[in-house]
Amino acid sequence: MSENLSLKAFVVVMKASKTLEELVKQDIADHGMKTSDFAILEALYHKGRQTIKQISEAVLINTGSITYVIDKLEKNDLLRRSNCKDDRRVIYIEITEKGNQVMNEIFPKHQARIEEIFSDVPDEHKRILIETVKTIGKKAGRII
Repeated sequence: MSENLSLKAFVVVMKASKTLEELVKQDIADHGMKTSDFAILEALYHKGRQTIKQISEAVLINTGSITYVIDKLEKNDLLRRSNCKDDRRVIYIEITEKGNQVMNEIFPKHQARIEEIFSDVPDEHKRILIETVKTIGKKAGRII
């Protein structure tokens, strides 16, 4: 029986993904935050003001759930909503000063944890990994 490399690669990617997801969840929880909260704040922290749709696409949370998370973060003064001057249907979300302070504290530690995870992987392997996973994701997206 020949080795099925596609199946083996799939299993390895899925196991690694699950392990990484659990590690990231724990890392974020150690800072008193949920993954969805962190993901939204991180998107705003790095990209600036965004619409709910843009945030939803960036962090892969559906718009129904994202509204709840945004409400909670707004209540804690970590972000704020503002209306678009040109289109009243559009609402922008932006990080507040308090939100920036929280992310200035948390994000460098989070990034250091990710750097630690990948520290034994040479840069060239990281580049290959990025391109390979993109290729797999694009192909899977076309199949769906």
